[in-house]
Amino acid sequence: ALNACRDAGVQVKIITGDTSATALEIARQTGLFAGDPPPGAHMTGVEFAALDQQRAAVAVERMLVLSRAKPADKMRAVKLLQKNGHVVAVTGDGTNDAPALNHANVGLAMGMTGTAVAKEASDIILLDDSFPSVVNGIMWGRSLYGNIQRFVLFQLTINVVALGIAFFGPFIGVKLPLTVIQMLWVNLIMDTFAALALATEPPHRSVMKHPPRHADDFIVTPGMARRIFGVGASFLAVLLSLLVFLQNDGITPRELTVFFTIFIMLQFWNLFNARCLGLTQSAFKGLYNNRGFVFIAGAIFIGQVLIVQFGGSVFRTVPLSFADWVMILIATSPVLLVGELLRWRDRTRTFRAAA
Repeated sequence: ALNACRDAGVQVKIITGDTSATALEIARQTGLFAGDPPPGAHMTGVEFAALDQQRAAVAVERMLVLSRAKPADKMRAVKLLQKNGHVVAVTGDGTNDAPALNHANVGLAMGMTGTAVAKEASDIILLDDSFPSVVNGIMWGRSLYGNIQRFVLFQLTINVVALGIAFFGPFIGVKLPLTVIQMLWVNLIMDTFAALALATEPPHRSVMKHPPRHADDFIVTPGMARRIFGVGASFLAVLLSLLVFLQNDGITPRELTVFFTIFIMLQFWNLFNARCLGLTQSAFKGLYNNRGFVFIAGAIFIGQVLIVQFGGSVFRTVPLSFADWVMILIATSPVLLVGELLRWRDRTRTFRAAA
């Protein structure tokens, strides 16, 4: 568990009222450090209390073990770490731990051995009193945050394309490239289906290899923004070019149906790419483990087929032939193929760097 914390960029410190010998031996056995502690890694409560605020703020960064500590020392360490810009989680089980548990960004009390006061002061109760449960909590938290980012990525990409089509369509000569009813179907895919598909993605252990994000970071990272506008601009260029091409000899209902279907299928394939945000694995790896995603992706595709084949004047569509569907699928599939190639490239680079 400590190794997982180190990989995840989480610093672990032992603050205990036990003797120095006991605390240092526990630190060695758990791999906090090997052999003798590095300079400044171990302090006693008396030594820590004797430091002024400026020196204590520096010392608390290097300190890994604080032995013979009083509750006031634990509280002081929490405040200093927070003042230094850290997000601090505190574990504790006793009544004396309550102030630190309450003041920490995240207080974790022991469910089996913790006192009622400690549980009341904490944010989370560990039912099994196990430190690895804290690590699992970090993994789940990061994974859920990543799922939210995946949904935001997919949603904003569709927004960029849909707004661009609605804005530029009249300039090309097509007043309604997408009708209001068609846009409602797009919004249903964007808001409801995508949220269900991407929010149910199971946690990935690989998130524990990423450094922690800053508490003030915007949910849309610079990389996400580049991807949103880059992919959105690419889709928009393809769709507008298609409109210009179709406009040359007058747009027929069938051609508008093809345009609408191509728009949806571009987003359909992009849904698989959004699933892999922050990962280098294939979009098909572990797909069976998320049956919700498979079901919703299938529902989007089947729903589009039903709308096109039977929507009629309500959706402003005409039935397409089997050959038309095959051509549309082939023409839009490079969205996923390019994503797979880029992820394969990233996997290769990672493998070479590790070697």
